[in-house]
Amino acid sequence: MRYGFTTGSCATAAAAAAAYMLLTGEKKEEITIKTPKGLLYTAKLLDICCQEAKVSCAVEKDGGDDPDVTTGMRIYGEVSYMPPSPCAEAGQEARTVNQEMTEKPGKEVFIEIDGGVGIGRVTKPGLDQPVGHAAINRIPRQMIEQEVRKVCSLADYKGGLKILISSPEGERLAAQTYNPRLGIVGGISILGTSGIVEPMSRQAILDTIRVELSQRRAEGYNNVVVSPGNYGADFMMKTYGYDLDKSVKCSNFIGNTIDMAVELGFQKLLLAGHIGKLIKVAGGIMNTHSREADCRMEILASFAIREGVTSEQALRILECVTTEEAVRILADSKKLTPVMKDVAESVCYHLERRGNKKLQADCILYTNEFGELAKSKGAQTWFTL
Repeated sequence: MRYGFTTGSCATAAAAAAAYMLLTGEKKEEITIKTPKGLLYTAKLLDICCQEAKVSCAVEKDGGDDPDVTTGMRIYGEVSYMPPSPCAEAGQEARTVNQEMTEKPGKEVFIEIDGGVGIGRVTKPGLDQPVGHAAINRIPRQMIEQEVRKVCSLADYKGGLKILISSPEGERLAAQTYNPRLGIVGGISILGTSGIVEPMSRQAILDTIRVELSQRRAEGYNNVVVSPGNYGADFMMKTYGYDLDKSVKCSNFIGNTIDMAVELGFQKLLLAGHIGKLIKVAGGIMNTHSREADCRMEILASFAIREGVTSEQALRILECVTTEEAVRILADSKKLTPVMKDVAESVCYHLERRGNKKLQADCILYTNEFGELAKSKGAQTWFTL
């Protein structure tokens, strides 16, 4: 599958090209930058607009074979002159926004990086950038500064530059991303740690989980609700009055989520999910994707046997295609309640074991047909305190 390039790479290419055209007076049709991964990215420049004191141009986002909503959008970099001294009011603001990157000894060029139309603003703590700042993450900021400083060195320029990243489609497309959920308003984020988009990136999912967990810790929470997805949202709302969309979505990466929760200092975690996912956790499987491991029926059958189901019923469970079918067999055998109680206890055991006993784990298991199957002893208190 074909790699693509991040919004951070696109913003960097646009900013570097605009800086080059502003400082040299020469028009460019394309530009090549080096990504943090070490790969070169050659971007075609669009919508070039050259004025005496500022230049802007756009780069079209190429996500490769990754189905990202930002693929095809245009990301603009506008570069304009500004006073080289950070003593002016604008410079003082820039000192706050980009202090780490612009006040290193020996660097005479002063650079301010900010977001314009279609670039989100951070409204909640715990994200890569402080509240109130443009959602242009640390690595893209470093990429932009590095490439623009190269241009300044080439042109022997030692003054100040203001870089404004924007995307007219950003606000509309942001509604299809996690940004509204994370408290990033007004547009997309400029992201990427490697500069490269890997199709269906596992790391991108893990990064999103970490961001959501970090945000909750920054808001002062010691406890966190985690779910593989929104499956069962109606049940959780009807039974507990809890909007499952507020939970941290861990997808199949339950073990990694536990690791991150422990690392970030959470004390308690509630895992709420359908039996089809959580039965794997009861068997110690911490990545629930089917290509990693299945064993749903084998695990269910083993718990059922321990509670005294007949060998015939156990064989029927092993032949089931879905866990819903297996649950019906357990219900018919009058063993559903004790089996699910054992399953819930085992889920909590494996979660706490993965967390090295550093956090308390609770769980709620359910299906669409039967509703709640079981919950751990402490699960009820999560929604009644």
